[in-house]
Amino acid sequence: MRARHVAGAVAVAAMAVLGTSACSAGAQAGPPSPTAPSASASARDRLRGGLLTQAQLPQGFHLLTAEVNSTTTAAPHGPASTVPIASMPCSELGVESFMTHHAPPLEDVAVGLEQVPEQEQADDEGWFGQEALDRYAPGRAAEVMAAVRGAAQRCPSYANALAGGTTTQETVSVTAADVPADDSLVLRITSALPGDPEPYVSERAFVREGDVILMVQKTVAQKPRAGVEAVLPAAVAAYRAATAH
Repeated sequence: MRARHVAGAVAVAAMAVLGTSACSAGAQAGPPSPTAPSASASARDRLRGGLLTQAQLPQGFHLLTAEVNSTTTAAPHGPASTVPIASMPCSELGVESFMTHHAPPLEDVAVGLEQVPEQEQADDEGWFGQEALDRYAPGRAAEVMAAVRGAAQRCPSYANALAGGTTTQETVSVTAADVPADDSLVLRITSALPGDPEPYVSERAFVREGDVILMVQKTVAQKPRAGVEAVLPAAVAAYRAATAH
């Protein structure tokens, strides 16, 4: 239970970092200009159709359709920062919304995912996260992927101040996603807390297919039994099947 509480504190602190940085990033720019209503609706429907369905999920996983961010549609509602991914603070790599904040897409859809342990076990927190699909203007998705990779290389380690005065030491690594795609990577952030021998780990996979970036994110957990690889192949297969027509 302690792991769940601390993990939640780390996640909430990350969201606080976003709020603080948004205020200090300077003038805010609005989201991309919308297209004609009928064209925009059609694009959103096509993008939403590429998300995982319950039937396509690996065994034991469930869609979190009641969550606030579940199956959201259209361009991000929040203001976009004038600070690009290439220049954003290292601490924002661990913030869930850094993509839509620093590289806002034309369209964004997402759905929550969960795998609950069959039995309550101290060393098994299950799997919780989400899948998201972000559509960009032609050529922009490739630029965003390069920016994410560059930010990870720029920030191999950094200190992150949490609410309450605790400081964590974050270590960032990038590995291959090992799925068929135009480009892909897995961003892994390990957080070490003072006095805690077990680090907390979060992962996010980025897979580019043309002008769309598919992301699978697993929220922070100690001793995770599985990472994004538990869901990513199914997510890529579902998106490819939906766009093959």
